[in-house]
Amino acid sequence: MDLKGKTVLVTGANGGIGGALVKALLDKGVAKVYAAGRSTAAVAELSHSGDDRVVPLRLDVTHAASVAGAAEQCRDADLVINNAGVNRCMGFMGPAAMENARQEMEINYFGTLAMCRAFAPVLASRRSGAIVNVCSVIGLVNLPINGTYCASKAAVHSLIQGLRAELAPRGIRVIGVYPGPVDTKMTAGQQMPKATPDQVAAAILAGVGKGDEYIFPDPMSQHVHGMLEKDPRQVEKDFGAMVAE
Repeated sequence: MDLKGKTVLVTGANGGIGGALVKALLDKGVAKVYAAGRSTAAVAELSHSGDDRVVPLRLDVTHAASVAGAAEQCRDADLVINNAGVNRCMGFMGPAAMENARQEMEINYFGTLAMCRAFAPVLASRRSGAIVNVCSVIGLVNLPINGTYCASKAAVHSLIQGLRAELAPRGIRVIGVYPGPVDTKMTAGQQMPKATPDQVAAAILAGVGKGDEYIFPDPMSQHVHGMLEKDPRQVEKDFGAMVAE
């Protein structure tokens, strides 16, 4: 997809990757970016850049009326990037695991599903378009210290696969993005190599431009993906061993 002149919706635009995506899209020459967050105040600084192509949009992906309102307002969207997400950084046996797992599943999976369902008719009516769902490389293999989050992203991975087949006859491409650790608020305090949001955003848009269906936007995700292709059971064991560290 050539992004120049396109209209794009980015959810979670108030986050690190979301904000970087908005800026990178402007650099690509898009006509408009709907920068969506739970409150317009959260994305206000993006519109204060002086670029009137940025349109702040209040959107809560867990509320049906909010999602429906966004689909009605953004009927000119050519590309939807579902980036909103949450990670409570907890294993399955943690004290608040059930509550956290429900919240992660509600936002990461059900919220993404709701957006895809709402915007598929919009994109189909324009006879083109694409949906980008930001998953995670640990949606492909569980990292037990983030067990509940991984489970929600595994659901997103399955959603991507199913939607890709279901929406192809309607001319809609479905793209999955599988980052590793990124230097955002979500990973604050976690000591590990991290990609920058700008690096990840640039890789996502490069993949969209090339027509990729799977995007591994940073060195760690590329490494883990390569290992999963060779020996998925060994990766599972390696990740599982991190519980004892």
